[in-house]
Amino acid sequence: MIVRKLRLKRGWSQSQLAEMAGVTTRTIQRVEQGHRPSLETCKALASVFEVDLSLLQPEDEPMQNDTELKADEQRALLYAKRMKEFYEFLITYVVLGAVFLVVFHGEPVVYIIFAGLGVGLIVQGLIAFEVVSFMSPGWEKRLAEKKLGRKL
Repeated sequence: MIVRKLRLKRGWSQSQLAEMAGVTTRTIQRVEQGHRPSLETCKALASVFEVDLSLLQPEDEPMQNDTELKADEQRALLYAKRMKEFYEFLITYVVLGAVFLVVFHGEPVVYIIFAGLGVGLIVQGLIAFEVVSFMSPGWEKRLAEKKLGRKL
């Protein structure tokens, strides 16, 4: 939270800040951990830091937007991870394919192995490009709702 940044910027300990603001050290710890401070605590801290009270007062709306943003970020990171895995597999498939074709040219077992790996590559590509949503976050949520017997 901003209180910790302001405190560290001034080089104060939690106990020093608590003494100057007229609150307990535990109150400072709770505020720094993200707990909602009372109006009196906010006024005392604003006075000590010489900042506007609105800077220290938490608002409900941004917290909800942050939660939604984090869910969006998680989906984006999952998508990026799947794409990375797909391209790694594709590069491995191409490099090993070239090496094995040169070394084992004409052996039918090589063609069978790479046909199987090719099918795996296609499936992974479909999952990475979200054509098939196998074990997606939505799937996990539906499974959890089914287990609980209620909506999350």
